[in-house]
Amino acid sequence: MNDGLIPRRYAKALYKLAIENGDLHEIYEQMRELSGRNTAIDELKRVMRNPYVPAEDKGRVMLLAAGAKPGSSLEKFILLIIKNNRAEFLRKIALSYVDLYREKHNIAKVNVTTAVELPEKEVQAIIDIVKNKLGDVTLETSVEIDPELIGGFTVKVGDVLLDASVKNELKKLRLKLLS
Repeated sequence: MNDGLIPRRYAKALYKLAIENGDLHEIYEQMRELSGRNTAIDELKRVMRNPYVPAEDKGRVMLLAAGAKPGSSLEKFILLIIKNNRAEFLRKIALSYVDLYREKHNIAKVNVTTAVELPEKEVQAIIDIVKNKLGDVTLETSVEIDPELIGGFTVKVGDVLLDASVKNELKKLRLKLLS
């Protein structure tokens, strides 16, 4: 099995468990939080690989990292992951779960990157345009600032990138002049 298949299968199993226990959204928030903690995940992997750390302690550490409550669906799931020696896949499972949840609940992740901080009204106008284009979709938005864009903005929705930055325009102009 490859790294993509294992996390996807475990994410589907967790999704089904969450539906049965009625804590689908709560686990989504916990997995979203966990998937964003890259450095914590690296530390977690070291603990999980350590043969001298008892399984119960590994479970507590993973629960803490995920922000799960004892006795929750996520705790049972984490204990299963440890039992099956799949702890190293936790971040990828979290990412797969988040993707699966978004897919099932018609949620699109939108990332707006600007060269400088824009007033909230202008950012909202960009988001409204995206919402109109996508139709009946719930948007999860994030806004970042990247001075390397020089000016303008980029909007990323899933795998689609709209690049309206000065940096991109200069790159296009350079390529046109070179050809």
